[in-house]
Amino acid sequence: MLLKVPLLLGLIALGPPVCSSKFVDESKNTQLFAIGVEFAMFQFNQAQEDEYAYKLLWVGRSQRKLFSWNYLMDLNMGRTVCKKHDEDIDNCPLQEGPGMKEV
Repeated sequence: MLLKVPLLLGLIALGPPVCSSKFVDESKNTQLFAIGVEFAMFQFNQAQEDEYAYKLLWVGRSQRKLFSWNYLMDLNMGRTVCKKHDEDIDNCPLQEGPGMKEV
């Protein structure tokens, strides 16, 4: 019983910080953030009804939820001339004129 009291006090003391839902700034240069951006871009392109693919122009905010793999990111994307199922979307030029679109 006496051993359980320090364990319980430790869990009470550590519980709130571990369960925090606070987002903290994350470096845009980490490999895990780059993988997260690539995943977000893929999911965005798949969810769009638009037949053209979008590619990343720049990253605004980059944050990660403490003690988790949840990211909060602001991405600026532009519509390309390539279809979303083309191989090399990163090297596709952006659309110009009336078809130009940024999100």
